[in-house]
Amino acid sequence: MTGPDHSSIQSPPGEKNYWLDDPQNVDKVFWVVIVVCVALMLVEPFYHKHPYFGIDGSFGFYGWFGFLACAGLVLVARALGRILGRREDYYRPGCDRGKDNG
Repeated sequence: MTGPDHSSIQSPPGEKNYWLDDPQNVDKVFWVVIVVCVALMLVEPFYHKHPYFGIDGSFGFYGWFGFLACAGLVLVARALGRILGRREDYYRPGCDRGKDNG
């Protein structure tokens, strides 16, 4: 299975081409992170932990805790966006700031 051809992706003229502008490099970074996470999970049972609470000594605790904390932050941010968000037409076109247009 082959992915899309990324060789034709170039930055606009006069703009510097960075390393992560190439989607193939982004894919490489993604897979390196996955491999490192899997390797750390496989090594975890072989070293001695010093848990402060009982649950933080369980297998994969910090990985699951980090994932759930991040997911919780996303859910809280979405809820805050709904609570604090403004309608799309909140600022009427033609309404100057500081003037009373009544």
